[in-house]
Amino acid sequence: MTGKDSDNRRKRIIIIGGGAAGLMAAGWAAECGADVMVLERMSRPGRKLRITGKGRCNITNIAPMAEFIGHFGRTGRFLRHAFAEFFSNDLVAFLDSLGVPTVVEQGGRVFPASGRAEDIVNALQNWAIGRGASIRMDERVTGLVIADEKIAGVRAGKGAYDADALIVATGGASYPATGSSGDGYRLARDAGHTIVPVRPALVPLVTAGDIAGRLQGLSLKNVSAKAWADGKKIVEEFGEMLFTHFGVSGPIILTISGTVADALREGKKVEVSIDLKPALDDKKLDDRLVRDLNEHGKKQLGSMLKELLPKSLISVCTDLTGLDPALPANQVSAQQRKRLRLWLKDFRLDITATRPIDEAIVTAGGVKTSEVDPKTMESRIVKGLYFAGEVLDIDADTGGYNLQAAFSTGRLAGVSAGGSSSLAGVSAGGSSSLAGRSAQDFIFLSE
Repeated sequence: MTGKDSDNRRKRIIIIGGGAAGLMAAGWAAECGADVMVLERMSRPGRKLRITGKGRCNITNIAPMAEFIGHFGRTGRFLRHAFAEFFSNDLVAFLDSLGVPTVVEQGGRVFPASGRAEDIVNALQNWAIGRGASIRMDERVTGLVIADEKIAGVRAGKGAYDADALIVATGGASYPATGSSGDGYRLARDAGHTIVPVRPALVPLVTAGDIAGRLQGLSLKNVSAKAWADGKKIVEEFGEMLFTHFGVSGPIILTISGTVADALREGKKVEVSIDLKPALDDKKLDDRLVRDLNEHGKKQLGSMLKELLPKSLISVCTDLTGLDPALPANQVSAQQRKRLRLWLKDFRLDITATRPIDEAIVTAGGVKTSEVDPKTMESRIVKGLYFAGEVLDIDADTGGYNLQAAFSTGRLAGVSAGGSSSLAGVSAGGSSSLAGRSAQDFIFLSE
């Protein structure tokens, strides 16, 4: 089982990328007895993982399997086997065994109890090293060595390395300062793989005009956002959003951004409609307005609206509805009340673009999943070549789903490349003759 090839030497595995998927793959491949080396282009591993969830690291979600997979849309089915072998409960137990307890927060999101993404990175790095993996920093892979349609090694900035298997875990193309520069797509394409066009996912949206700028910093909770393309509703989400100097962001905006981006690329006119009072249907909202206008009849409309809206949104409301904020509340006509009601249920913003891909939380597109075996993560084109994490054409909504996919596919790729015929018995808590050695024994910094 344990990472030995036909001439009884340890199987040599190279992993490109020291992020969530790469570190997970490294530890599990080493657990299988393989000789594992991670090549990381940055000066330290896990750079992107350290900033996820605003530095808190939303590692997974406790949603049931079917619901979880549904958040990946069309590519969710590809992940079924990886999740069946290592899912959210397994990840939580695994991290706990590494001394990183977790907590569940709103929406089923799971975070380290410390609130520090750094703790996740350190635990994974120390675990992988303890299992015998080495990590070479500041080492960028420039090409693959393929012989007879099988991986033979890689070329890198400091030389060439032989390998019996290679795991590409380079991440996507967002946040390039963390090392996710899209190298994996180039390497996969050179190996003969199809790359589904790369585009931003979970990315803020740019709006026309000055409305967003006027509302900069305003956060809205418990609102509904619908996206319309050429007059047809294409997606809807409920929750929290944020106004920025360029447009809109926040959880529900990020969730709908992929669908919006596709519509924009097709040249469609895209609008986002915000329902500020989704808990009230038209009749209940109208009844509320009638009551408020009557109760505050002597107040000016602008003052009465403080009962309904955040202060910064009041002037935007009166400007867009054409209502006079100085008008006494008891003089608001039925037609004016209707205009106000319709706006509260349908506050529209024209979307002109997404923010650049280097600001996206996740990259959509990547290595075509039909060219990868979902039971092993091995390429169907080149033997010994494996993929894990965001480099694959898999992306999900915000909420911990994407990181779970990175951990699950990383583990599956590591065990498969390491030569385990069965995942059973390969545990994070297993013993290793190298477990007592320090990080200095294994991490090679650039000179």
